[in-house]
Amino acid sequence: MSNARANHLTRRGILAAGGALGLGAVLAACGDDDSTSSGSADETKAAASAGPWTFKDDRGTTVKLDKIPANIVAFTGAAAALFDYGIEVKGVFGPTKTADGKADVQAGDIDISKVTILGNEWGQFNIEKYAALAPDVLISTMFDGAGTLWYVPEESKDKILKLAPSVGISVYDRQLPVSLERMYALAESLGADVKAAKVVDAKKKFETAAERLRAAAKAHPDIKVLAGSASQDIFYVSGSNLSIDLEYFKALGVNIVEPDPKVLKASGGWFESLSWENVDKYPADIIMMDDRSATIQPADITEATWKKLPAVKAGQVIPRSAEPIVSYDKCTPILDNLAKAIETAKKVA
Repeated sequence: MSNARANHLTRRGILAAGGALGLGAVLAACGDDDSTSSGSADETKAAASAGPWTFKDDRGTTVKLDKIPANIVAFTGAAAALFDYGIEVKGVFGPTKTADGKADVQAGDIDISKVTILGNEWGQFNIEKYAALAPDVLISTMFDGAGTLWYVPEESKDKILKLAPSVGISVYDRQLPVSLERMYALAESLGADVKAAKVVDAKKKFETAAERLRAAAKAHPDIKVLAGSASQDIFYVSGSNLSIDLEYFKALGVNIVEPDPKVLKASGGWFESLSWENVDKYPADIIMMDDRSATIQPADITEATWKKLPAVKAGQVIPRSAEPIVSYDKCTPILDNLAKAIETAKKVA
């Protein structure tokens, strides 16, 4: 997607997309870029146990340190995923605390009182606090193919990235299991015990949930599922391409409602923007609604056109983690909830 087109999108529009749009120029790669980009968990763990720490991220950038990073700073969602593997960070940036002081949905199980919050909203990143943490590494996700680190502000990224090496895990244009495997490999390289019963059990439960969703979709191929997101003036309908969850749901056989391809192109392929008057453009039996704090939740939508939708009247509206925490533990309920919705849905579209 061109930067010119990105500049025409509002911050709310970007956050409300079914996926997310990259916001910066291509980050300069460093280190050994000639080796393969898929680096196995065994290789990274072996390197760490030998002394130096090495990890090749999804930009093709290899980070090499004298020891396993101790002072880790990460995007909130990435920190939440690592936490599920027993890896704790010193600082976070991104949606972490809600207006009432509670943990944001993207913080997962992190005790937010025990981490330094460098920025809680888009564009916020306290460089002074970051430097004071003496970071060994910065970790974030990526929502484009250019290697843009999510929630690292474009205007200050050069200063930020000079203070410590960075690692990017892609959550763009691939299926959910691929991103899960990459975060798993990163956690293992950082010292996570991936053979622990909790981790092994979580992975098995995810695989079971995936088969349940596959079976539900096969048994109810006529049930149409729409991925939506609400703002004050616009209702966003996400396409199944680019978003790791929707791509995976479609691969499992879920009948995803697809917006007009020509209209999708204007948003870089992520979503179609509808006025509330036209919210009924695409018939759906189930509506999955973006659960991020930057969006309006179903209970707070007052538009009459929304309340008249068949899926809404039938009570067939469920949450969607548009930025899923990429750990097996957190992604299993996502699959189970959608499977249950499909298994029990009435045909109303």
